[in-house]
This record gives sequence, structure tokens and C-alpha cells, in this order.
Amino acid sequence: MSMLIPTRNSAAVPPATPRPRRPRRRFEPIAGPLRVALLLVYAIPILFIVLTSLKDPSDVISSQSSILFTPTLEAYTAVLANHGLFTAMQQSLTIAAGTTVLTLLVAIPAGYGLARVDSRITTIGLGLLIVLQMVPQTANVIPLYQIFGAWGLLDQNLGVIVADTALLVPFATLLLRPFFRSVPEALEEAASIDGASTLRTFWSVMLPIARNGVATTGTLVFLMSWGEFLYAVNFFLSPGNYPLSALLAQQVSAFGINWPGLMALAVITSVPILILFVFTYRLLREGLTLGAVK
Repeated sequence: MSMLIPTRNSAAVPPATPRPRRPRRRFEPIAGPLRVALLLVYAIPILFIVLTSLKDPSDVISSQSSILFTPTLEAYTAVLANHGLFTAMQQSLTIAAGTTVLTLLVAIPAGYGLARVDSRITTIGLGLLIVLQMVPQTANVIPLYQIFGAWGLLDQNLGVIVADTALLVPFATLLLRPFFRSVPEALEEAASIDGASTLRTFWSVMLPIARNGVATTGTLVFLMSWGEFLYAVNFFLSPGNYPLSALLAQQVSAFGINWPGLMALAVITSVPILILFVFTYRLLREGLTLGAVK
């Protein structure tokens, strides 16, 4: 009987193992067309706004100048020449920054407390936060107007900041809670054994680990408060204190609408938000994914 004796080279070379196939996701075939559809849904209105801002008022009405027209920057020149634009932009920045800081000061301790206390009170608190999220903003205008009138906060930035903070604190608290729950309790126990107080543990251990969630929440609160309109229109008694959103509404009058000027103002208003979104896109993507998974 003949025997097959392996050679030196054949013994040294291991048999090739097949490469594992990447598992095919269930919704992968429709992911591409869905992305294209969403891109068109959001891109077409933005393209329409930009094109209208570059038109002459006579070209807006003409159906023959929908796409082919002679672009002009007269609308942007007229908008930038208005000194009220910079005042409104300063007001929007003040309201958005103040609302973000005050909301985080309230929502961070609240989110941490709801993440670490497991009891019936926590369940009730979460339910109340969800109910507060469902209350429409218009239902708070009259009560807040009476309260701010008694406190002397009408026609003040602080009044709008407090109103926006009360509106956004439930959202920020619910968003921050999963980030604090993802931090292992063993880290708090180790800090307690080392002699750290509860406040020191929160400040030196919990907050640095959950900084990604805090930054994500702060960015979202800033984006939402930048477009403040309802509270600003009702709580500012003088139109000179209106933010950008209210300034946009002032462009619509009973005598007609200057569409190129309105669209140019909309583009200029969106530029700061676009810049902020570009710089924080990765943070928002990672933070929201992390909070949703955990």
C-alpha cells in the first residue's frame, strides 16, 4: 500500500480558510433609495430658497424664469444694509446661548438624579416630563405673560430665556438620562471609597465621562432656541428687540411680499446654524447613537 508523505512545503502552508461573508441586512436594499429620497425632500426647498434670493422681484412671478435667470445680489445688499439685521442676530445669539446654559444647569442634575435613583418616584418623574413635552407652546403664553408682567421681565431677554428654558428642560433631561445610566456604578463606589463626596464624584467622575451627551444636548438646545419666535413676539413689547425669526415674519405685510429679500434673509439667518452643524455633525451623530443604544 502506497503512503502519501507530505513534503516540507505542503506541511508549512496551512489550508486556506474561506472569508466570512458580511451578514446582509434586512433593509439594506432600500437604504440607498431612501437616502436619495430624503436628500431630495430636504435639498429641493433649500435650492428653491437660494435661487429665489438671487432673482429680481419680476423674475419671481414669471414662470419662465424658474431656473434660467440672470442672478443678482441686490436682495443680499438690501438685507445687509439694514442695521436691524445685526441687532436681531445679536438677540438670537443671546437668547440661544442663555437658554442653552440655563437649560443645562437644570437638566444635568435632573438627568443624573433620574438615572441613579430607581424607585416609583423616578417613574412618576419620567412620566411628568413626557407629559410636559406634550403641552403645546401656545398654552403657556398667557400664564407666562401675566407672570413676567408681575416680575418685570417683559421686553427683557431674561424673560424669553426663562420661558425657553422651561420649555426645553424636559427634553434635555430625558436626553441626558441615558448617558448617565451608561456610566458604571462601580466608578462612583470607587470614588466614595477614596473619600470623595457626592458632589465631588459627580463633578470629577460622572460629568467628564458623560461630556459627550452634555455636548450633544447643549448643541440641540442651542439649535432649537435659535429659531425662537412665539415667546419673542409676545414677550418683547418693542419690535426693535425681535430676534431673527421675528424679523423674518416682519417681511410679510399686507402690501405685498418682497420674495427675494425674504429668501435672502432666510439664507443669512441659516448660515450660523449651518456652520454650527458642520462643526458638530460628528458629535451629534455619535452622541445621539450612543444615547439611543444605551
